[in-house]
Amino acid sequence: MNGRVESIRARLTTLAPLELVVEDESHHHVGHAGARDGRGHFRVQIVSAAFAGLAPLARHRVVYAALGELMQTDIHALSIQARSPNEV
Repeated sequence: MNGRVESIRARLTTLAPLELVVEDESHHHVGHAGARDGRGHFRVQIVSAAFAGLAPLARHRVVYAALGELMQTDIHALSIQARSPNEV
């Protein structure tokens, strides 16, 4: 697994996920304008009680907050599937 995936996983563990899948999809975007700066494209699937009662946009904000500066330094695009345990 690459270092960026591990960094993303480490940051998201603060949400106490019951399930967490992080995939680097950067290879699908070679030549894409956003890939030129070296940041990557990632997909996150996460199940956490932290999302209970939150609307999808609020869930995304929770994920972005957990990732912090990685959103500016390492991540160009992020696909997020965030669910609470009762939605699994």
